[in-house]
Amino acid sequence: MEPDNPLHPQTDSPYGFELESEIKAKEQPLEELPSGMRYVADTRKQSIHPDQLSQAELETTRCNIRKRGYLPIENYGIIGNMRTIALCGTDGSIDFYCYPKFDSPSLFCRAMDKEKGGHFAIFPSQPYTSNKQMYLPNSNILMTRFMSDDGVAEIIDYMHVPSQHQSSITKPLLPWMIRTVRVIRTSMEFKLECYPAFNYALDEHTTHIVTEAVSDDQATAASIEAHLYPDRSSNYYTGRDRVVFKSKGLTMDLRHLVRCGDFACPVIKTKIDYPDTHKGPGVMAEFELQEGQEVTFVLREVPSRVKPNDEAPSDRKIRLAHDPPFTMSLLDALFRQTNTYWMEWVTQSTYKGRWREHVLRSALTLKLLTYQPTGAVVASPTFGFPEAVLGFTVEAGQYMKYIAERCNELNEDGSLNIMYSIDGVKRLDERELSHLDGYRSSKPIRIGNGAYDHLQLDIYGELLDGIYLYNKYGSPISYDMWCAVRKLADYVCVNWNQPDMSIWEVRGKKQHFTFSLIMCWVALDRDEIYELVQNKCYNHELKMFTQSVESPDALDASVLIMPLVFFSSPTDPRLLNTLNRILLPPEKGGLVANDLVFRYNFLTTDDGVGGLEGAFSMCTFWLVEALTRAGQYDKKLLIRAEVMFEKMLTYGNHLGLFSEEVARSGEMLGNFPQAFTHLSFISAAYNLDRVLSSS
Repeated sequence: MEPDNPLHPQTDSPYGFELESEIKAKEQPLEELPSGMRYVADTRKQSIHPDQLSQAELETTRCNIRKRGYLPIENYGIIGNMRTIALCGTDGSIDFYCYPKFDSPSLFCRAMDKEKGGHFAIFPSQPYTSNKQMYLPNSNILMTRFMSDDGVAEIIDYMHVPSQHQSSITKPLLPWMIRTVRVIRTSMEFKLECYPAFNYALDEHTTHIVTEAVSDDQATAASIEAHLYPDRSSNYYTGRDRVVFKSKGLTMDLRHLVRCGDFACPVIKTKIDYPDTHKGPGVMAEFELQEGQEVTFVLREVPSRVKPNDEAPSDRKIRLAHDPPFTMSLLDALFRQTNTYWMEWVTQSTYKGRWREHVLRSALTLKLLTYQPTGAVVASPTFGFPEAVLGFTVEAGQYMKYIAERCNELNEDGSLNIMYSIDGVKRLDERELSHLDGYRSSKPIRIGNGAYDHLQLDIYGELLDGIYLYNKYGSPISYDMWCAVRKLADYVCVNWNQPDMSIWEVRGKKQHFTFSLIMCWVALDRDEIYELVQNKCYNHELKMFTQSVESPDALDASVLIMPLVFFSSPTDPRLLNTLNRILLPPEKGGLVANDLVFRYNFLTTDDGVGGLEGAFSMCTFWLVEALTRAGQYDKKLLIRAEVMFEKMLTYGNHLGLFSEEVARSGEMLGNFPQAFTHLSFISAAYNLDRVLSSS
C-alpha cells in the first residue's frame, strides 16, 4: 500500500510556485555523482570532463548583432509553402533554405557555417536603433522592421501558397521566395547580399547577370495591366537585369520589381562578388528608397523557357500559369492569395480558450511543417539544431492517408519503420557533412537519421491511438485501414516484450523501456503489460516509476505520458510520488531545473551518446499536463501547472516558436522549430484551459 503524497504546498510558501516536496528538497544534500563528474549550470552539448569545461560564450538575444557570425537560434522566424521552409533572422538574412523540398539539399545554410554556408540578406546599410519581427495576423507572412530616428523600413517575407479554392492548373503554387522591402518613413539605404551554396555548400556554381529584352508575354501583360490599372503604368518597372545562379543540378534566378511611389524610381544595380570561401560567386547591391517606395525580389528555380512555334492556346495558358509575366499585378495577386489561404485556414479552428493566440501560432507552425503532397509531418525542418481538437481534421485525414500507404508496405516481419521520408522512402542513411563548421562550431553536422531502422515499439501505441482518435473525431476508417491496423496489432502482440531503443533512440544497449511498454499497452490494452509496468518498473524504495526494467534507479521524463494516455489515474499515489521525484532538481535526484524538465539525468544515465544536453521542451509540457490532470482534484497542483506553463511560454521566441531543447541559461538549443514541442504545447494548453474553466 503506497502512502499518500498529495504534493501540497506549504501555506506560507510562494503560492503555486513550489510544492512542499520541492522546498524540503533544498535542505537535502546533493546526490553523489561518478568520480570526475560535477553539475554545471549551462547544459549545452559539450565535454563533461572537468578539465574541459569552459566558460560558455553566451550571446545576447536582445539585438541582431552577429558577434561571432551566428544569430542566436531564437532570433529566427520561418516562412514556407508546405514543401519547404526558410529561416529568416531578425537582421533580414535568410540563413537556412532547402529547395525544393524539406529533405532536399540546402541552398542557404549560413546557420550551419558562417563562412561558406550561403545566405540571402537584405538590411539597412546605415545604423538603426531597433528591429522588430512579427507575423501578419493569422498568417505565416513574416514582417521584419528596422527603426531609427532617421527612418523606418520593413521587409515582408513569404512563400506563395494559392487560395484553397483556386484551380491548381490555371493558378498553381509558385515555389518562389518573395521578399519585399519598403520604406515607411523618410528614406533609408539598403544592402542586398545573395550568396547561394548549392548542395550543402558542396557543389560549384556559376553566376551571370543577364539583361533581357521585354518578351511578347511581358508586353502583353503590361498592356492589359495598363488598360485595367492606368495609374500603375508609370508607377513601377520590372528590372531587366536577371541574376542566374547555375550548378550541375539546379538553376536559380533572382529578379526584382520596383514600385516608385511619388519619387524618382530608384535603380537596383547588382554586381557579382567572388568570396574566397564559397564554391561560386554571389551578388551584391546597394540602393536607396524614399518613403512609399518598395522593391520586391523573387528567388526561384528557372523554368523551361522553350516555347514551341505552334504552341496551342491551352498549352500557352498552362505555361504562363507556371511562368507568368513579372508584373505588379502578379505580385499583388500572389500576396493576396497567400494571405487569403492562411486566414481561411485559421478560421477552421474551433479553439476559443486561453492562450488562443499562442495555440494558433503553434497550429500555423505545424501546418508549415506538413508536407502537403503526402500529408507527412516533418519533425523539424532544420538539421544539426492532437490537431482534431482544434478543428483541423483535413490535415489529420491527409496524415491518415500517408500512414495507410506506409501500412501497405510493411517490412517482412510485419513491422513499420520508426520514421520515413516525406515521400515515404524507408531508407534514411545518415551522412556527416564534415566540411561544414556547424552552428557556433558545433560539429559534426549530420543529415539523414541512422536510427531509421531501430526497434522502437512505442510507435505502435502512438500510431494506433492516433487512428482511434481520428476514427472518433474525424472520419471513420475504411475496411482496408482496419486490416492494416489488425496487422500492426498482431505484430505488437508478438513483439511487445522485446527490448528496444524507445522514444529517445538511445545508442546504447536495448532495454525493456517503461515508455515502450506503456505505449504497447495503449495499442493492445493487455493486462500482462500493465502488470509488468506496475511490478517491474516501479521502485518502491525511491518511490518512482523507472526508465526501464533493467534500470531500476534511473528516472525518465517519458513516464509522464502515463496520465496523458490513461495508463494511470492522475491521483494514483505511485504517479504522484513520481511527479514529486521529477520536480526535484537533478542534483537532488530529480529532472527539473528552473521549471524546465530534462528527459533523464544525462550524467548518471547511459544513453550511448554522452555529453551534456538541455532540458527538453516537450517534457516540460508533459509535466504541465500531468500536473493539470492531477490538479482536477487538487487546486494547488493546478496552480503549480499554470505557473510552470506560463514560465515555459517565455522560452518561446518573439514569434511564439519553440525549439527542441532549452539550456539552463535560457538559450534555445537543438532542432528549431520542432513539431513535437508544438504538439505537446497545444495539448497542454487545451487541457489546462479545460480544467481551469471547469474549476
